[in-house]
Amino acid sequence: MRALLSVYDKTGVVDLAQRLHALNVDLISSGGTASAIAKAGIPVTDVADITGFPAMLGHRVVTLHPRIHGGILADRRDTSHLRDLETHNLDLIDIVVGNLYPFGNDPSIDLIDIGGPTLLRAAAKNHQYVTVLVDPADYEPVLDELTRGGKTSPGLRLRLARKAFAHTAAYDAAIAGWFNERTASKDSPLPESIHLSIDKAQDLRYGENPHQSGARYRRSGTSSWWDAVVQHSGLDLSYLNIFDADAAWSLVHDLGRLSGTATPTAACAIIKHANPCGAAVAGDLASAYAAAFACDERSAFGGIVACNRIVDVATVEAMEAAAQADLIIAPGYEHGAIDRLKAKRKNTRILTAPLPNGKGRLLVRQLSDGYLVQDPYAFATTPDDWEVVTARQPTAEERLDAEIAWRVCGHVTSNAIVMAKDGVAWGIGAGQQNRVESSELAAQKADGRAKGGACASDAFFPFPDGIDAAALAGAAVVIQPGGSVNDEAVIEAADRHGMAMIFTGERQFRH
Repeated sequence: MRALLSVYDKTGVVDLAQRLHALNVDLISSGGTASAIAKAGIPVTDVADITGFPAMLGHRVVTLHPRIHGGILADRRDTSHLRDLETHNLDLIDIVVGNLYPFGNDPSIDLIDIGGPTLLRAAAKNHQYVTVLVDPADYEPVLDELTRGGKTSPGLRLRLARKAFAHTAAYDAAIAGWFNERTASKDSPLPESIHLSIDKAQDLRYGENPHQSGARYRRSGTSSWWDAVVQHSGLDLSYLNIFDADAAWSLVHDLGRLSGTATPTAACAIIKHANPCGAAVAGDLASAYAAAFACDERSAFGGIVACNRIVDVATVEAMEAAAQADLIIAPGYEHGAIDRLKAKRKNTRILTAPLPNGKGRLLVRQLSDGYLVQDPYAFATTPDDWEVVTARQPTAEERLDAEIAWRVCGHVTSNAIVMAKDGVAWGIGAGQQNRVESSELAAQKADGRAKGGACASDAFFPFPDGIDAAALAGAAVVIQPGGSVNDEAVIEAADRHGMAMIFTGERQFRH
C-alpha cells in the first residue's frame, strides 16, 4: 500500500506518517511536507524520484505526471487499466492526503494551486479504491480502520470523497470571488456569477417549525462570530432563536454609539419575530433594559434580549421583575449573574457573544426559483449629511431622538414608523401595507410617551396625512428620506404643525 502526502495544513501530518509507516504503508511526498516527515526520521520517497522530474517552474509543476495520476486513477477492475499500469511500470497509490492553501486569506495568482486540486479530485473520483484525506480530523478514523482491517471501508471512502470535492469547490469559489472583485466596475458592481461554498457549523433543534430540519452554516474556510458564541443555559438553539438573536445583536450595536455622545452608550433591544418591540439607550444597562421592556411589555414575553454591555446584578434584578425571555445575548456577565438568571429563567438561553463582524459583500436571498442578490444594507449617511427642511430647527435633544428613531427604523420591517423620546423607541409600527397604518400603530404603542420626541419613517411620506398622524401622536420632529413628488406639501404640513423635519437623503426599506 502506498500513500501520497502533500498538505498546506500540516496539523498531525507527521504523526499520521509515522503511524502509516508502522502499518507498512510506503510514503511519497514533496516540498515542505516531505521535509517535515523526513526530519522526523520517517522514510519517505520524494515525488521527483517517482516521476523522474524535479519540481519546476517555481514549484508550479510537481505532481502533474502519469506516474502519479495513473497510480491514483486506475480502475482496478478494468483489465485495460491494469495492462496500462504494467506496460508503463506504474504503481498504484492507495491513499492521498492533501489540503489547499486558504486562498481567501492572501489571494494572488501565485497561490492558485493546480496540482493540489487535481490530486484531490483524482483521488475522490476513484474513491472506490482510493482513500482521500483533506481534514486532519479524519486521520484518526482512517488509521483506526487500517489498523483493524488493513483497509478502509467503502462508506468511509465515500464520505471522505464528498469532503474532498467540497474542499476543492470552496477553493475554486474563493478564487472566482477574487476574480469577481477584480473585474467589478462602477457600471457593473454585482458579479456575473456567484459561487457559494458554505459548511455546516451547527445543527439546530429544528427550523422555523418543529417538523423542519435546521442548521447554521458559515462560508467555507472562514469563521463566523457565531462560532465564538457560548451558550450557558437553556434549550438547544433553534433556527428562529439564531435568526432573531442575530437581528437583536446587530441593532443593539448600532444603538451603542450615537453621534451626539462622546462615549459608548448602554443599549438594549428586545426582538420578536425579527422586529424590535423595544429598544432603548441609557447611562446604565439596567435602565436601558427597563425602558426597552416598558416599550411593549406584552410583546416582550418570549422575546430575544440583546445587551451591548456586561450584564450586571442591577440588570439581572430588572430582568427578574420582567417577562420571561427566550434568549439573552450579551458580551458578558458579572460573577453570579448567570447562576441567578438560570435559577429564575430555567428555559432561557443565555449567550455570551463577541462583537458582530459585519456582513459579507453580497446579500443573497432565495426565490421559489432563483435568487435575488444585492449589496447588504448599511446606513449610507450620518447626521452631518442630513438636511432640515422646515422653518423650525430641531433642538439638540430632538436631534438625538431623531437619530435613535432613525437607527431603530433601519431594523424594522417596512413600512416602518418609529417614535422615540429620551433614548427610548416607545412606538414601533412594522410590516403594514401602508404608512398611515404603521404611523397609527406606532402612536398606539407609544401611548403618549413619545410626545415631544421624534417620528422616523423608513421611506418618504407620500402624502401629508402621515405628518398629520405624527403630529397627532405628539411628535416634535420627523425624520425621513424625502424625495416624494409631494415633498412640498409634506413640508408645509410639518410647518403648519410647528414641527421640525429632517431629510436624510437615504431610504432604508427592509423586507
